[in-house]
Amino acid sequence: MTPASIRALVTGGGGGIGGAIANELLARGAAVLLVDRDEAALRRAAERLSRYADRVGTIAADLTNGVDRKRLCTEAAAWRGGINVLVNNAGVNHFSMFADQPPEQLDLAIAINLLAPMHLCRELLPHLQKQPEACILNAGSVFGAIGYPGYAVYSASKFAVRGFTEALRRELADTKV
Repeated sequence: MTPASIRALVTGGGGGIGGAIANELLARGAAVLLVDRDEAALRRAAERLSRYADRVGTIAADLTNGVDRKRLCTEAAAWRGGINVLVNNAGVNHFSMFADQPPEQLDLAIAINLLAPMHLCRELLPHLQKQPEACILNAGSVFGAIGYPGYAVYSASKFAVRGFTEALRRELADTKV
């Protein structure tokens, strides 16, 4: 896959790591569809990348919401002929000792860090398999390899993403993805 042939969907595109991924892809000639739930952050990211305006798209979507995910996947499959790279980068981390974390933070971390990438992979896989070449990149963390105090939930979600990614890679080994 040449950089100029890449049409990438980058979740968490309004944030620092997502913006850096998008900038690198765009600088190499790719087209990038930025996704974030924060519309203001998404606008700022698009402004920062305005020199690539013809190759930048944006979609505001809440990855914890099934309706938003479905809309995102439908739009991504149509954008510029359909994406051929999925970058699951969106993530949340509430640094806190586990006993002090409210249940809502646990639910959000698992929903964004683990379930959203799984749902997006499942929903977009039929589309990606129709592409001449395609790639899925699930962002991990060093905390997906070691557990660290204050990061119990984040570590658990990233350990799970690593396991999911390893299994999915093996399932797709004989495909174009």
